[in-house]
Amino acid sequence: MKTIIIIIILTISFSINAQDFTGKATYKTYRKSSISFGEGKNAPNPEMQKKLEAQMKKMNQKTFTLNFNRFESTYKENESLAAPQTSVSGLKMISFGGNGTDLLYKNVKENKYAKQTDIMGKNFLIKDEIKKIDWELSDETKNIGMYTCYKATYSREVEQKDFSSFNSVESEGKVAKKMKTIVTTTWYTPQIPISNGPREFGGLPGLILELRQDKLTIVCSEVVLNPSKKIDIKEPKKGKVISQSKFNEIQEKKSKEMMEKFKSRKGLDLGNGTTIKIGG
Repeated sequence: MKTIIIIIILTISFSINAQDFTGKATYKTYRKSSISFGEGKNAPNPEMQKKLEAQMKKMNQKTFTLNFNRFESTYKENESLAAPQTSVSGLKMISFGGNGTDLLYKNVKENKYAKQTDIMGKNFLIKDEIKKIDWELSDETKNIGMYTCYKATYSREVEQKDFSSFNSVESEGKVAKKMKTIVTTTWYTPQIPISNGPREFGGLPGLILELRQDKLTIVCSEVVLNPSKKIDIKEPKKGKVISQSKFNEIQEKKSKEMMEKFKSRKGLDLGNGTTIKIGG
């Protein structure tokens, strides 16, 4: 196959394949919001809506660093010098995702990962096997910075939660669920021949430099190979050891409890007659 031949040639010709090396990649991430700000009488005034939209944008734009060697890596959100205030007109913005203290360690040689995280102040250490992703490789290429990248995709069916029906009388506070096909598109470079990438993604014959999945976009803005400052990659140890499936159960339960606290037939009440609708 043409793609495989090209990959082999590039990989063999790249000198770091034959020696130990380290590197760091900086990723910019963005996730589109699924929150609408009410309609008609429940809609905020233009000034407040602008502030809410700006706040959501800040919350959904983050920067991460992937420190790596040939087989191991750590992935962590970069600390912000001036974290934005997460409230507008008395409304506290709440994220159900991870936070800036999360640390993901991967060892592709031993096919394992460990993620240090927390839920509402309780520390957990998720330990599990790295799941194989059935990538479909393509001959399509594009340049990202100085690197030639190849396209790879995969599709999967996931259970999607619909919070828009949470406040209806008929649902009685239950979150509707339905199946959805999620397509993940990545661009990886064999010029950096490590089977790794941002978050849980990897399993390709090169470092992933760009990824798009539903409302999530991740783009690498900088790669530094063998930096002058030594990179020390250590597996996290803090937190109650738990499997990924068990952690998902706890997270699901806590999310439902949080939604119950904010349940209202008209959405989340901001005061002054303004509500936010979740989902939609």
